[in-house]
Amino acid sequence: MKKKSIRIGNGAGFWGDNPAAPKQLADHGQLDYLTLEYLAELTLSILAYQRMKDPGRGFVTAVPQVVGELADHFKSDQPLKLVTNGGGMNPTACVVEAAKKLVAAGAGRVRLAAVAGDDLLDRIDELIDQGEAFEHFETGQPLGDLREKIVSANAYMGVAGICDALDQKADIVITGRVADASLVVGPLIHEFGWSRENWNKLAAGTVAGHLIECGAQVTGGMYSDWTPEISLGDIGYPIAEVAEDGSMVITKPAGTGGLVCSGTVAEQLVYEIGDPRRYMTPDVVANFSNVTAEDLSEDRVAVNGAEGTPAPDRFKVSMAYRSGFATTGEIVLAGAGAIENAKVAAEAIKQKMIAAGCEPDQFAFECLGSGATLPSVETQAKNVQEVVLRMQVRDSRKEVLENFASQIPALVTSGPPGVTGYVGARPKIYPVLAYWPSTIDKNRLTATMEIRTAEEWVK
Repeated sequence: MKKKSIRIGNGAGFWGDNPAAPKQLADHGQLDYLTLEYLAELTLSILAYQRMKDPGRGFVTAVPQVVGELADHFKSDQPLKLVTNGGGMNPTACVVEAAKKLVAAGAGRVRLAAVAGDDLLDRIDELIDQGEAFEHFETGQPLGDLREKIVSANAYMGVAGICDALDQKADIVITGRVADASLVVGPLIHEFGWSRENWNKLAAGTVAGHLIECGAQVTGGMYSDWTPEISLGDIGYPIAEVAEDGSMVITKPAGTGGLVCSGTVAEQLVYEIGDPRRYMTPDVVANFSNVTAEDLSEDRVAVNGAEGTPAPDRFKVSMAYRSGFATTGEIVLAGAGAIENAKVAAEAIKQKMIAAGCEPDQFAFECLGSGATLPSVETQAKNVQEVVLRMQVRDSRKEVLENFASQIPALVTSGPPGVTGYVGARPKIYPVLAYWPSTIDKNRLTATMEIRTAEEWVK
């Protein structure tokens, strides 16, 4: 018997979000599904770097930890289901680690699915031979010589693998790069039996997924009309109550902080969508322009009006390529003339680097506290007597970065007056993975899915 509505909560808007949020929702949200949305382009680059160092890594390490914390929920009489894209570059390895946590907690019969098919790294040459140019989708620039520097290439997949896993009774679904909203659309298709060509309902599901995908950003976090009365220390994470007809209510667990109102919902609705009439996902092109948000009662907002048209023929591809090295160094300057002295300090370091034959490809600095992040107020900051000088250097040669790092301590005695606050190790040098967005014909992609019990995954 199909349910009249499904409660889906999202306990992570990015890797590094509140670690207590998943349990808050599982314990108090009365959920059917918990989603954890961890991936962004930056996260994919981090995971690609980890996989470069160790082929067994490349997944969000928070996933096994959360699975272990929630083990009792997965083996209860009314088990919670979890869907997450935290598998990142290595869904199978992530599933195995999560399975170990379950077995240790006596939940070895829980069924976990690994969903893949998004990773194109080993297929790039084959796909190029088939006619995929992997041009930059904003500039049209050809991939060219960057091909040899590519370390990751992931297509934004839709609901296919998630639906297959849920249809085969998976309790936990761990995917690679699945589009954010698809984490919610997949369970709705599974539970309600929606056709994958019912564009209006898929658009409604996409709205639900988009509204909760950033976690507490829809429950009062970053809210432009925030006031001190809106508690953030115990902020509640979002829940979408979605009905079979696609109507929904956005809410949060009772008794938690934060706020859900038409304003918080409206701000999240327009967050990072580009053209509101054509929000493109792998599942549907959603029209947000007629969506309404109506306050029903405290922390309950009804959302309606989504419309959809067929999904695009080409899916987004996120690629990362090696692009040299970078580092950041900071010192504090205090006293009269702090801003000007900070600028002198930065220029002194650059001058010494040039003298040493280490002129960097890129050298930038900013004076935090002077209005550097708000350029319109910088001219009003003449009397500031304390700033943090932040310097960033990037170059293809690691030795240039090492020279920069060696120059900073000398400012304590050879710099302008007021230099202080330099403690700890020298700046860490790290490889830069640059972003290359492209597209691919969706017919060249196939979602794969493997499902086993936790005990079977561990064996």
